[in-house]
Amino acid sequence: MEKLVLACIDGSSYSTAVGDAAAWAALRMNAPLKFLHVLHKEKSSPPADLSGSIGLGARESLLEELAALDEKRGKLAQEKGRQILAAIRERARAAGISAPEGLHRHGGLVETLIELEEGIRLLVLGKRGQEAEVASEHLGSHLERVIRTLNRPILVTTAEFRIPQRVMLAFDGSATARKGLEMVAGSPLFKGLPCHLVMVGTDSAEAQTELSRARQILEQAGFDVPAVILPGEAESVLGEYQQEHGIDLMIMGAYGHSRIRHLLIGSTTTTMLRKSTIPLLLLR
Repeated sequence: MEKLVLACIDGSSYSTAVGDAAAWAALRMNAPLKFLHVLHKEKSSPPADLSGSIGLGARESLLEELAALDEKRGKLAQEKGRQILAAIRERARAAGISAPEGLHRHGGLVETLIELEEGIRLLVLGKRGQEAEVASEHLGSHLERVIRTLNRPILVTTAEFRIPQRVMLAFDGSATARKGLEMVAGSPLFKGLPCHLVMVGTDSAEAQTELSRARQILEQAGFDVPAVILPGEAESVLGEYQQEHGIDLMIMGAYGHSRIRHLLIGSTTTTMLRKSTIPLLLLR
């Protein structure tokens, strides 16, 4: 089975960016593209016990009306989901995707993605969804759990997506970082783009050796590879480097452990997700 780019769409202001990022990735990777909309079942609060103030028949009538209202809400939500998928698929076709698919599911997002994980080559998400749009410092309620649960590359996009011209790999010599290095070198996703290698930590002989090996792998794959070792805290150093060099997309490990703990511990991943102004490609 050919693995695909799967993009999660919820109708929030991030959906357009998610769709654009997914279409760009699918075209670069020559992979099929599918959009997923998951309709969460909302739990209805039971009505207050009014049997002491209204008749039994009236209470039964009220319950029937509430049930009918829930059914109507459910149908409206389904129709909204179909319209969201139709609009985003049309936008993907305009971007050059010949046959973007749509998938509408009921249930939990994480559980649905676990079910679909085997067929995913790249997952694309917005850093916030409908429930978090009002608070700019809050991530989507499912985002961290999805990243921790799925063992797939995950592209987390900001509210606006622009086609990357320069990318950066946060590298520390760990197994996850080497996996990212191999992915960048072997994937068509970043071919032809400069790839900056950035290590955060002490500029030691060991670090220089690791950086030199990584740079050589990317150069052999045809990349232009600026490479640096910078002291400081990863969150601020990576952000400053991104802004100074016009980086459009950052690649980094997520929620793991490394020999240079500044890069890949969970708190750093969450901070980068919250503060980054560019898309992040997260690897496990």
